[in-house]
Amino acid sequence: MDMKIIIAGGGTGGHLFPGVAIAEEFIGRNPMNNVLFIGTEKGLERKILGDMGFQLRTINVAGVRGKGPVKTFTGLVKIPMSIVQSYSIIHDFCPDLIIGVGGYASGPVVMTGHYMGKRTVIAEQNAVPGLTNRILGKFVDRVFVTFLETEKWFSKKNIVVTGNPVRAGFTGEETKLRKTGDKFTLFIFGGSQGASAINNAVADALIYLEKIRDEIKIIHQTGREDVDKLTKAYMDHRIDADVFPFIYDMASVYDSADLLVCRAGATTIAEITAKGKASLLVPFPFAAGDHQRLNAQVLVNAGAAEMMLEKDLDGEKLAHVIRQLFHNRERLRRMEEKSRTLGNIKAAANIVDECLKLMWQRRKG
Repeated sequence: MDMKIIIAGGGTGGHLFPGVAIAEEFIGRNPMNNVLFIGTEKGLERKILGDMGFQLRTINVAGVRGKGPVKTFTGLVKIPMSIVQSYSIIHDFCPDLIIGVGGYASGPVVMTGHYMGKRTVIAEQNAVPGLTNRILGKFVDRVFVTFLETEKWFSKKNIVVTGNPVRAGFTGEETKLRKTGDKFTLFIFGGSQGASAINNAVADALIYLEKIRDEIKIIHQTGREDVDKLTKAYMDHRIDADVFPFIYDMASVYDSADLLVCRAGATTIAEITAKGKASLLVPFPFAAGDHQRLNAQVLVNAGAAEMMLEKDLDGEKLAHVIRQLFHNRERLRRMEEKSRTLGNIKAAANIVDECLKLMWQRRKG
């Protein structure tokens, strides 16, 4: 059956890319399925969804938790208008299903859709759900979670453990195979917005990597603010590096990498393990419930990753770990094997399967 689906949320890649993965799965099964994203003007979705071929409508909504009194007040004032905007979009598009993937736009769209009688579901990427999803979980028809531990936050009658969906490029064969003799490739990134703490540590680490500079290649997604600074640092130390503010085809870069240096958000972890990559993880220290450190610890305990807390992060220590792994390829290979065992490339398919069951139950009823 042809379906019309709204996917609401975004803001950062951690929320948006699982939504893209779900959309790809729906369209892969039936090209006649019609997917509409709802996000915000300031979110990552505004910058990239058009290039990916997806429709986007935006609503005016902002966060209200932990933002300070002025921004909290502003966010509360925007809620009524965001509900009106959500109603208008849902009424015009007339979806069969609304999926919330986290981010500011998710709350008003999913809640409005519920009261309009639409089938609604949410996808929670982290072990500890945010406030919006905890509230929405009391109203939606299904809650899809990545971790079994997340069950305690929701009603058992509508929760399904599916894993965290990754985009199609992360579920197939490698798109670029390394040849014997290629340089040892480091892929460094801090998420879709970049991470200044990682960028600064990398800049400081370059002097300690000069002894192996002829044998390494660095690909670095910096975010927009640090592009020029990092480009100059690599040139000053004569290290072969490609520096980008943002990378669209992340899967291909993962394929070319021997080691990742990155944050430990749920989507990043899902992509790392789907590709079976070794990683040095630097959890974002202010993540809700310290979930990034908990995410990273799972990989460390399995022998799939190294972890360095941001409070311990400096150039010399970072370079030391990189050099250790550079010189111990057998250990790196074992980390890749362990990482691969943790991957779940069927999460998007699991979610779509459950959504189709939900729709079939409604039509049958």
